[in-house]
Amino acid sequence: MPAYIVVDTKIIDPVSYEDYKLQARPIAEHYGGIYRARGGEMDIVENDLWTPHRLVIVEFPDIEKARAFLNSPEYAPVAAIRHKAAECSLTIIDGV
Repeated sequence: MPAYIVVDTKIIDPVSYEDYKLQARPIAEHYGGIYRARGGEMDIVENDLWTPHRLVIVEFPDIEKARAFLNSPEYAPVAAIRHKAAECSLTIIDGV
């Protein structure tokens, strides 16, 4: 069953965040990740209490692959770039 990493990102340092994006994508793809949304236009149609900044959705073959990506040694230094360049809320959710 597919699983999704969903991230709401408030970018603080756009230059460093661009570096993060370049490095993160090939690692995610190595773990079977496919970017389904990456900062596109949003239209909040219900519940104006939620104000996401920039949404990213990455599909993985299963929740284990999503976790493996996030916990991988090759992603750790790249995640550190994201932590310095942005404030993020991140979740993994099982698909149907």
